[in-house]
Amino acid sequence: MALLSLVKPYFPLDLNGLLLPLSCFVITVLFLVNLRTRTASKSKSNMNQLPFPPKLPIIGNLHQIGTLPHHSFRTLSNKYGPIMFLQLGHIPTVVVSSAELAREIMKTHDLAFADRPQGICPKILLYGCADVGFGNYSDIWRQKKKICVNELLCLRSVQSFKNVREEESWELVNKIRDMHSSGADSVNLSELLIATSNDIVCKCVLGDKYNTLANTRIGELARKVMINLMAFSVGDYFPSFGWLDFFTGLIPRLKAIFRELDDFFESVIEEHMTMMKKTSGVQYTKRKSLLDILLQLHDDGKLDNSFSQNDLKSILMDMFVGGSDTSSATMEWAMVELVKNPTKMQKAKEEVRRVVGNKSQVEERDISQMNYLKCVVKEILRLHLPTPLLAPRVARSDVNLGGCTIPAKTVVYINAWAIHTDPEFWERPEEFVPERFEKMDVEFRGQDFHYIPFGSGRRGCPGMMFGVAAVESMLANLLFWFDWKLPENGGTVQHIDMNERFGLTVSKKLPLYLQPIPYSLKS
Repeated sequence: MALLSLVKPYFPLDLNGLLLPLSCFVITVLFLVNLRTRTASKSKSNMNQLPFPPKLPIIGNLHQIGTLPHHSFRTLSNKYGPIMFLQLGHIPTVVVSSAELAREIMKTHDLAFADRPQGICPKILLYGCADVGFGNYSDIWRQKKKICVNELLCLRSVQSFKNVREEESWELVNKIRDMHSSGADSVNLSELLIATSNDIVCKCVLGDKYNTLANTRIGELARKVMINLMAFSVGDYFPSFGWLDFFTGLIPRLKAIFRELDDFFESVIEEHMTMMKKTSGVQYTKRKSLLDILLQLHDDGKLDNSFSQNDLKSILMDMFVGGSDTSSATMEWAMVELVKNPTKMQKAKEEVRRVVGNKSQVEERDISQMNYLKCVVKEILRLHLPTPLLAPRVARSDVNLGGCTIPAKTVVYINAWAIHTDPEFWERPEEFVPERFEKMDVEFRGQDFHYIPFGSGRRGCPGMMFGVAAVESMLANLLFWFDWKLPENGGTVQHIDMNERFGLTVSKKLPLYLQPIPYSLKS
């Protein structure tokens, strides 16, 4: 019964009394399979004396991983070292929590760790892992990434969407003003930030905001995708028993989310293809959205012959989901930390208002002069980086890492959050101190491996500049046009809920409600 109590949370079945016999059956079969697997792969999984926590039969170390894996991994690493072996079900896993080992993975052995584990969740949500984020390293993968970078995510393209960010940030300001004028004591800033981030991505990727009631639902679905990409799947850890994911409700839930987003992409693609047929080639190439560019490249025969419509939609899914949720989550944490630290909030506001002066709108050229605001963004991406566990990698072949042989097909996690809070590199690592970056020459690009909010190497996030530009634009506008405080019934800053909700992006668990106080240019 003790073993059943450990396994039950991973098999949340409610079959009117059938849970116990079914679980006992599953446990018995898994035990036999586990014995066979351990015997067959004993020498291969030894990992050359890698430290590892004690494990249980069948589930291995799964019982030691809580709802916030980056916290669980850091706790275990503090005890067992910066590189450790975990047996997660039947999956041999290595967790790395040091800057030097991260450098080995993302620089020295970058190609050897260039693949992704393709689990049940990303396979369903991302068109069979045909996307850039979870696709395996290959020629067509390189082509997809090149298109994304060259047409949307490079510096030239990011700068070309300056007007989109300014317009949507200004619309965010007006929404908040309207709510304040209507007598609202506070605004759900989380909801507004998700909508604004979603609108920026929609206009850049799809050419329009698709600003309908359905669009709000699309923004919610985007966040659900990010959460469910890292959901627990029985089939990922016990491949022979993937059918249990139907009983837990995981597969039906994933398919429902996927269908809604896929239907949305289908309708948008049809709309753009219809417009393409009605428009001459010269006129069409002037369109700037990523979707238009992809369709034009496909029509001109400049894409790989195997490039399908699902490949196209998978790229849209990457840009749409990853771009909106990471930006809104970063903004949430930025506003939380600034409200909790009023002196830093005041310093940031004073800088923004000094630089903008009496202009009627915050322009992006102003932001380049806001050094402290940039330090705030850097510090948020240190303390609350959107992906505290960088997307996992898989060893493509046997690799020597930190003096240990990592066998092929081993899953490797880099706990970037643990590295970002390592006292070896960071003074007062758990505190929000933007000033630290006034004296540190550290950039986002992943060349300083104690600061890797976007990863590094081949599998580093290509959307770094796009995301940072969106965050800086929204944050500068919120700080220029409003003073912020907790609602009257919101308690003190010490009572702000800081609990996290884990997914591929870690966001604030509860929505952030704040009271906006409009700032007058005449004051």
